[in-house]
Amino acid sequence: MRAIQVKQFGDVNVLHMEELNKPEPKAGEALVSLHTAGLNFIDIYMRMGVSRFEVALPFIPGREGAGIIEAVGAGVTDVKPGDRVAFQGQVGSYAEYICVKAGSLIPLPDDISFELGAAFPLQGMTAHYLVHEYYRIQPGDNVLVHAAAGGVGLLVVQMLKKMGARVIGTVSTEEKARIAQAAGAHDVILYTQQDFAAECLKLTNGKGVDYIIDGVGKTTFNKDLEAVRTAGWICIFGSASGPADPVLPNSLQAKSITLSGGALAVHVNTREKLLRRANDVIRAMREGWLEFKIDHVFPLDQAKEAQHLLESRQTTGKVILKIKA
Repeated sequence: MRAIQVKQFGDVNVLHMEELNKPEPKAGEALVSLHTAGLNFIDIYMRMGVSRFEVALPFIPGREGAGIIEAVGAGVTDVKPGDRVAFQGQVGSYAEYICVKAGSLIPLPDDISFELGAAFPLQGMTAHYLVHEYYRIQPGDNVLVHAAAGGVGLLVVQMLKKMGARVIGTVSTEEKARIAQAAGAHDVILYTQQDFAAECLKLTNGKGVDYIIDGVGKTTFNKDLEAVRTAGWICIFGSASGPADPVLPNSLQAKSITLSGGALAVHVNTREKLLRRANDVIRAMREGWLEFKIDHVFPLDQAKEAQHLLESRQTTGKVILKIKA
C-alpha cells in the first residue's frame, strides 16, 4: 500500500511517500480501506517530535479518517466488511489502509460523504464536549472562543449560537473575522491589532466573559485570566501557539476562576460515549444548522503541502487528504 511515513522528526520535508505492506487486522480490529484522512495540529506536533505527542519512529501520521471496512479480526461483532465508517484517535491515517480497534469506529451513514467523515470526528466531537461538559451555557452568556475561524472554532461558534450564547471570537485577519461572523460570532476581535482582554471587558461593560474556550495556549492564556469574569470558567484544550505558561493555582483565588483542561479521549473513552457524541454531531449536520467548512482537499502525495498550509495558519476550516477517488 501507499503511505506517508516519517523516519525522523522535523519539518514537512520528513514526510515521504513509501510502499509498505498492507496491514492485517488482529483480534478486535477492523481493516479499513481509507478514502480520506483528516489533518489536525496533533499531526504536526508528532512530526516535529514534541515530547507530549512523541511516537516511535518510523510512523505513519494522521489520527482521523473515513473509508470502508475490508476485513475484521477475531471477535469483532460491532462492524462488518462493507460498512462505511469514520474514526479518530488511531495513528496512521495518511495511508491507503489502516487497522483500527473496532470499538472506536463510528458508523458513517450513506448520506454523509467520506470528506465529511474525515472532517467531523476529532473536531466535531471536540467542539461538542467543549460546549456540553464544563461550564453550563445559558442563553445570553458571553463566551470567548479563540481561533474562531479555525476547524474547531467554527464548530464551537455554531453550537454556541444554537444554544443562545453571545459569541466573542478572536481571529488574526479581516477575512477570518468575516468567516467567524458568518458562522454566528456576535463580536470578533483581531488579536493581531487589539488587546482581546481589554476588548472583552469593553464588550461586557467591565464584567468579563463567562466562559473561555482556548485551543491556542501560549499567546492567549495569560490574557484569558484578565478577560474572564469573577467566578468564570476557562477551558484550555490545545496549544496551537505552544504550551501555555505555568500558572500558580492560588492566583485563581482572587476571582474564583475555574480552570479546566480538555482532552477528547476522556470524553469518548467508552463506546456509548463515542456513539452518543458522534451521533449528536451527525444529527446536527443532517438538520442543517451545523456546517463543516472543508477548506482544502489534497491528494495523498501532497501531504507536505497540506501540512504546511495548516501549520502556517492559512486555513479557515478543515484540510483533507483524498486517498481514493
